[in-house]
Amino acid sequence: MANAEGVQTLAAMKDEIKHELLFDIIPFWRKLRDDEYGGYYGWLAYDLELDKKAQKGCILNSRITWFFANAYTAYRNGFLTDAECEAAGFTGSDLLAEARHGYEFLRAHCVDEEFGGIYWSLNYDGTPLDTTKHTYNQAFCIYALASYYEASGDEEALALARRLFHLIEEKCTDEIGYLEAFTREFAPESNEKLSENGVLADKTMNTLLHVFEAYTELYRVAPDDEVGARLRRIMDVFADKVYNPAKRRQEVFFDAEYNTILDLHSYGHDIETAWLMDRGVEVLADPEYEEKMSPITQALTAQIYETAFDGHSLANECDRGVVNTHRVWWVQAETVVGFLNGYEKTPEHTEYKEAAIAQWEFIKEYVIDARPGSEWYWEVNEDGSPIPDRPIVEPWKCPYHNGRMCIEVLKRI
Repeated sequence: MANAEGVQTLAAMKDEIKHELLFDIIPFWRKLRDDEYGGYYGWLAYDLELDKKAQKGCILNSRITWFFANAYTAYRNGFLTDAECEAAGFTGSDLLAEARHGYEFLRAHCVDEEFGGIYWSLNYDGTPLDTTKHTYNQAFCIYALASYYEASGDEEALALARRLFHLIEEKCTDEIGYLEAFTREFAPESNEKLSENGVLADKTMNTLLHVFEAYTELYRVAPDDEVGARLRRIMDVFADKVYNPAKRRQEVFFDAEYNTILDLHSYGHDIETAWLMDRGVEVLADPEYEEKMSPITQALTAQIYETAFDGHSLANECDRGVVNTHRVWWVQAETVVGFLNGYEKTPEHTEYKEAAIAQWEFIKEYVIDARPGSEWYWEVNEDGSPIPDRPIVEPWKCPYHNGRMCIEVLKRI
């Protein structure tokens, strides 16, 4: 990092975030393990009542598998020590065992062996519940499988990841991008699951981003020319269709031709996209795409800093000119990584370093739920007061964003 004072401040943040990972996030999710039916329990209410018979989202279980695989890889690579893990009540091998538990559930229950692809959700006992095949969901399973392969060396997991990659490319694309929702048999259906704010989208930025994220991970652990070609294609779509240079933002919801259908600025997705695109460029190592994408990621970071960051935390979104000021857990986590990434890429912007530190202070004080047996609140008000009745665990609420924030900080500082 840039200077001694900054290193000391960032180093203190790193120590606190490592503690959060070791003593809070990892132990919390280990306790959600279901040893009777497999996978991880799908619902912990705001009042901390665990529902062992709630549905199990396949996205949730993919993300938990991804998290434990990456926690183990961080341990194996020396970012977590034996002594630190043991002080927190587990071993490095326990992390791999959790990842394996998640993988075995994905393989045995989430995969549709008859029609291919990943279900949307399961009953608590692992039987299919919602058999919708959504491109977003296929992508997250690839993300988990690629990371589990890196952690375990299990070739079966890599083979399944590649199978899902080919399925997406064969069934979930058209000539200009990625489609969204399908029936179990892969007939197209409407996209309620990833449409919000009163619109029904044919295509979304969100799905495109997370296909890119999954393909980046797959390419990183097992480089392949076809995956690399698809990464380039997705970056072209982002640059040419999704990114709005006049507003220095991504558009969010689209018709089939990638025409925007809603004036929406998703602050969290923009700061997340900035660093995920930079990661993809780094993994692909193609100078042409670094030249193409870096100005976009820098503009996204700058625009978020200027319009959405209030000095300590990030608002949620701006829908048709109206700002939603709630502080959502995943948006706050991505803000730490996004600004830290912006500082690394442009170290003259020391304001990004300070923003990452300030954002962590807000998370530490307001977003982390200090109640025993809890983790992070789903969302809090602008003043930090928690919004009740939002669950601590449900199909979207998982250790993917905050756990990834912790691991990214360990690697970057």
